[in-house]
Amino acid sequence: MAAQLLDGKALAAELRHQLQQQIKSQTDQGIRPPGLAVVLVGQDPASQIYVRNKRKACEDVGILSKAYDLPASTSEEELLSLLDQLNTDEIIDGILVQLPLPAHINAEMVIERIVPHKDVDGFHPYNVGRLALRMPLLRSCTPKGVMSLLAKANLNLDGLDAIIIGQSNIVGRPMALELLAARCTITVCHSRTRDLQHKVRQADLVVVAIGKPEFVRGDWIKPGAIVVDVGMNRLAEGKLVGDVDFVGAAQQASWITPVPGGVGPMTIASLLENTVISYQSSTKQ
Repeated sequence: MAAQLLDGKALAAELRHQLQQQIKSQTDQGIRPPGLAVVLVGQDPASQIYVRNKRKACEDVGILSKAYDLPASTSEEELLSLLDQLNTDEIIDGILVQLPLPAHINAEMVIERIVPHKDVDGFHPYNVGRLALRMPLLRSCTPKGVMSLLAKANLNLDGLDAIIIGQSNIVGRPMALELLAARCTITVCHSRTRDLQHKVRQADLVVVAIGKPEFVRGDWIKPGAIVVDVGMNRLAEGKLVGDVDFVGAAQQASWITPVPGGVGPMTIASLLENTVISYQSSTKQ
């Protein structure tokens, strides 16, 4: 069996074109464009790349991206004060604070300081709680992107046994809520999980987000399973790989995400979608 690709790059391009047309139709009527504030604290190289990609994506679709690049010495109080200003700024529809933050800043406090309707990352407890109650507003970007990919492939998730490897607040936990809402039966695994290989071999849908290169081997995958690899790891020689052995898994799976070009582009597309959702709510008031 050779798996079909869940092509995040192609779907993200399609969604970005739709958003571009949607925004243009608004601005052509003299309505302001959506506004996204992107806050970066410090000079972490990976974070700088992520932020640059997000800002470029905003420009491409017509979203006004306002950059707030702060030194690593920025105090927690100073960052919270900036968020208070952005919360009341009428031209800012979404606020994104790039993680991780310097150790002296409490990330949970920062996330909770953003007003929920501008929380375009979907990390605020209010938005996660609404997802848990099946009343989502702004959904966590990576899980939302995964669900869009699965929907694009017309995959019926009803009743599938799904396993998620990784329990982070950014991916694992909201991913479990998304799949539970899609009527999957969920198992969430982590560093204390016993007999992980056996659990993976029973799963119809495997989502991996642990940050360990090619950790899940191809022979762990049940024939015909759907494999979603959220990982992005750079090897010593510079090659990018996921958390799954792609070559081996692709021989077993029916569908699989490539790395790169799978989940990554969908995460940014989902961020843009969330910004437009927040913008539409604002302009209707």
